[in-house]
Order: sequence, then C-alpha cells, then structure tokens
Amino acid sequence: MFAAFFAQIVNTFIAMAPYLLIGLFFSGILHVFINKDLIIRHLGGNTISSVVKAAVFGIPLPLCSCGVLPVAMSLRKQNASNGATVSFLISTPQTGIDSIVATWGMLGPVFAIFRPIAALVMGITGGLVTNLFSIKAQANDRDKPGKFECSVCYEVVPHSHTFLEKCKRIFTYAYRDFFDDISAHLALGVIISGAIGFIIPPDFFQKYVNNEFMSMLLMVVLGIPMYTCVTASIPVAVALMLKGLSPGAAFVFLTVGPATNFSFITVIAQVMGKKILTVYLATLAVLSIVAGFGLNAIFAITGKQSLTIMLTRHFCGHTALWENVLSGIFLIVLLLSFYRLVRPYGLRLMGKGGPDARRKDCCSIEIEGMTCKNCARNVTESLKKVDGVTEVNVDLGKKNAFVQGSTDVAALKKAVEAAGFTVKEKQS
Repeated sequence: MFAAFFAQIVNTFIAMAPYLLIGLFFSGILHVFINKDLIIRHLGGNTISSVVKAAVFGIPLPLCSCGVLPVAMSLRKQNASNGATVSFLISTPQTGIDSIVATWGMLGPVFAIFRPIAALVMGITGGLVTNLFSIKAQANDRDKPGKFECSVCYEVVPHSHTFLEKCKRIFTYAYRDFFDDISAHLALGVIISGAIGFIIPPDFFQKYVNNEFMSMLLMVVLGIPMYTCVTASIPVAVALMLKGLSPGAAFVFLTVGPATNFSFITVIAQVMGKKILTVYLATLAVLSIVAGFGLNAIFAITGKQSLTIMLTRHFCGHTALWENVLSGIFLIVLLLSFYRLVRPYGLRLMGKGGPDARRKDCCSIEIEGMTCKNCARNVTESLKKVDGVTEVNVDLGKKNAFVQGSTDVAALKKAVEAAGFTVKEKQS
C-alpha cells in the first residue's frame, strides 16, 4: 500500500522536475533583465493601453499572488489607474515562464498556450471593468516616479553590473531566492497529487460531481481562500483530471487558486477598497468559468487523445534518460532549498542568529500579509529607506520586523504600507 502511494509521488515528481528546472532558469533571466522600474514606466496613467500593457507584462513574470502585491502597490504609487493595477494583479499570478514550461511538459501545448491567452483576456477585461467602477486617485496623492532599484543587488543608488555578475544572479535568483518561495508548496503539491491518485477512485467526479458547472463552481469555492502556488498547483490539477475532472474545471482551479488567498484579499480590501476587491473576485470567478467551458470546447474539437497520452505517459513511470537526469539535479536543488528554509529555525532553537530585541533602539512591529521571502525582502528594502534606520531584520516565520535606529514608528508603518502590507500591531 505504502509502495503504491510512494510510486505515485515519485512519478509525479519526475514528470514535473525537468520542466521546472528549465522554467526556473528563464525566470532568472526575466528577473535580471526586466525589473520593476521598467514595468512602472510603461504602466503609469489612466489609459486603456496601460491596462493592456499591465496584462502583457504580468503574464511571463514569475510572481505568486503575494509576490505580485508589492509591485502592484508600486504601480498605484506611480500614478497607475486602478484598472491597470487590477489587470496586473489578475494576469500575473496565473502564469509565469516557469509554470508555462511546466504546463507544456505535463499537460501539452493546448493547455500551455491557452493559459497565458486566457490570463491576458481576464487581465484586460478585469482592468477595464475596474476603471468603470472606480475613480482614479489624484496624482498629487502618489509618490513621484523615477526611483532606481537594481534587480541584481537591490541597491537604490544607480550603478551597473558586469555580464558575469548578471549571469550569476540569474542562477542565484532562480534556484535560491525565487525557488525558496515555492519549494515547500511544490513538495506539498506533489504529495497531495500522490494522495489524490492513491485515495480517490477513478470515477469520482463522474459519480459524485457529474454537473460540469458545479464542478467548476466547486473549484472556485476551493481555490479563492487557499494559497496555491501557480506551479505547484499543476500536479494537483493533473491528479484531479486523472480522476475524471474535466480540463475546463482543472483550468478553473489552476486560475483561481494561484490568483487569490486570504492575505491577498485582506491587503487588497485595505489598500484599494472593498468595491475594487469585489470587482476583482467577481471578474476572476466568472471569467475563469467561461474560459473553462471554452477550453472544454477546444478539446471537444481537437480531441483529448493527446492530453490523455501525456497524462498516462508521465504517471505510469515511462520516462526518458534525460528526464531522470534532470530530475536528479532538481532533487538536489530542492533539498538545498529545504536546508535553507529549515536552518533559521534550528538556529533559533539554539539561541543563535536572532535579532537582539532587548536593545533600547530596537523596535518590533507585526506585519500582516507576508507569506514568502519576496514579501520579506520588499518589507526589508522599504524599511531600510526610512531615515534613521540602521538595521532591519524581518522574521517571515513570526510575521514581524525588528528595526534598529532612531526613527518614528509612524514612519515605519508608512514604509510597510508602501511595500503593500499592513502593520497589525506595534510594540517597543
């Protein structure tokens, strides 16, 4: 029994690992050569073109639903309309170059091409609808554009890097910084897909959720409140499809899950208002179901044979030598990521590596909305820009930040909000 369950997990991992290894590399390239300032320069203003550009820019970026928040908040500060911001928020978490490559490898070209096209349409539609229901804030309420931020070292003083330094940063970002944000969710997704394949009977959805609309609605209800990494959700969707879930319903899960979570919803409600949040969620839910039916129609015309062959090949242990080699390399990358994630907790248990909160010039603030290292980095960089701050230590596990230096707590709170998060409680 355990051997069959373990075999499901191994087959899922080997099916996904080679494409993730390749996709992560392209994510590193995008990070180094397409930075936040470039995006902001193209998305400012209250125009239809800014809404379209926001969706186009967001599709390839490897940002999850929490990682996209700081960038989106920067867009608003740089005088972008609510529509452009929502367009970016909808399109970006659904896809990423890493997930597109993984989708192609596991679900085939039809699925891989349909996902970014649907994300583009949803982003543009959501942005245009948002502009109809909102009033653009005055430009003088926002910060002035033009702040430099290096995508290699994150320094704010203008400078340049050599080609070799940029190449090194591609690998460190792809296989360390970015991957550390999704590695735990990815492992959990692989385990869940193995459990689904082992526990749920093959005819489950035909027998218990036979109505196509109800199955899609169920995916919406399950996907909106939970945090699902866009890449890690792929093996779960594949496992559900092997149990009878239609491609369209699986697409709804792949769309809604990565694009929302409780922390994301809370921040959007506080920063952009409940009306914008309602438009965002309604647009995402309705359009994902419409797109799901569209994908089912495409497979009805083209046939599901290619998709079925792709699924059975990956999950029946039929793998090539190159896939096994790349899976072995990816396993090493994954284990190193786990080590980096666990090490701070071990140091904390031994009383090492933590900040000294007993110092008189140390202030501790609790922060809502942080869920990954990208969130922690954005909070750290924002707090460092506050006058008087000498050192910042953000603890992602405890959801707080220790700030040393002579500064006003109100200024720290403003800096946290500027990064796209909120201060829950502060104490000195």
